[in-house]
Amino acid sequence: MALTATMHQVKLVVNDVDRGVYDTFELRVARHPSETLRYMLTRILAYGLSYEEGLTFSKAGIADTDDPALSVIDLTGVRRVWIEVGHPAADRLHKASKATERVAIFTWAELAALRKEAATRPIHRLDSIEVWRIEPALLTSLEAVVDRKFELEVLRNGEQLYVTSGNRTFEGTIERASLSERT
Repeated sequence: MALTATMHQVKLVVNDVDRGVYDTFELRVARHPSETLRYMLTRILAYGLSYEEGLTFSKAGIADTDDPALSVIDLTGVRRVWIEVGHPAADRLHKASKATERVAIFTWAELAALRKEAATRPIHRLDSIEVWRIEPALLTSLEAVVDRKFELEVLRNGEQLYVTSGNRTFEGTIERASLSERT
């Protein structure tokens, strides 16, 4: 018998001082059996920290080989934003950069590993790809609060992330970086 996805109901409260986004989202997040908690938490944080009208999770989640983890498709059916999570392949980033105006990666991976992968082939508009590296220790700490139904309140101010769940507050960094080693 095949394993099925676990559904999580997540109340995500976002206070993003940098972007001026203050909102609350009621999310239903499907977690594929092969998806780690770290990956799912990064997807959820990426949603809140990148939110704009029309942002959606991919239909097939981690199992989707064609669509990004998150994206914005406009009313004409054109994908405007492509957001990857984790450690995407260079081919996928090239495809994304050619297909959309904005590409971002939310990751916990070491920048050197991402840059090494990016150097394996030419990537269209490499310097315009946003890389947001979330401190791995923060994600590890947040794994303790994941349940079928849970709440995260996220505050971003500069490179600091504060995440509250229940009566526990976790702190970590989010670093903006580039795939190009020149910057």
